[in-house]
Amino acid sequence: MVARATAADVPEICVLQRCCWVSEAILNDTLDIPALHEDLDDIRAWVQTRLVWTVRRDGRLVGAVRAHQEGDRWEIGRLMVAPDLAGKGLGRWLLELAESHAPAQVRHFTLFTGARSERNQRMYTRAGYRLSTPPDGPGGHIKTAVFLTKAAAHT
Repeated sequence: MVARATAADVPEICVLQRCCWVSEAILNDTLDIPALHEDLDDIRAWVQTRLVWTVRRDGRLVGAVRAHQEGDRWEIGRLMVAPDLAGKGLGRWLLELAESHAPAQVRHFTLFTGARSERNQRMYTRAGYRLSTPPDGPGGHIKTAVFLTKAAAHT
């Protein structure tokens, strides 16, 4: 079942986020990943200020994604799938869900992933994303991340 996240989901989002980003830290040989350092207050703040969707199976939180508009960009982030369900299509489905909620004035979808996160990069490339330069320059984000973008379908 998919639903918009609420304050009641925050503790479970925090646990799922840490489970998902530990493997990213290992792959990318860094702990400099914001998702690993966010606390309940940080997550509560973005649940209140961004669109955040959760997916539950039999009551268990198994996936989530967030998105928000930044100028003419629709920034998609914190796309997470429970590690035991990875590779079964839920991540791609969440990506499409987030894209489908972009306002009409959005011209590009944007996201980040680890430079060594080949599985993520393959999924995003198959979905039409291409490596690009971050809008605020290469120094604006963590060193081990790559920026991907694609044109919004309605442009």
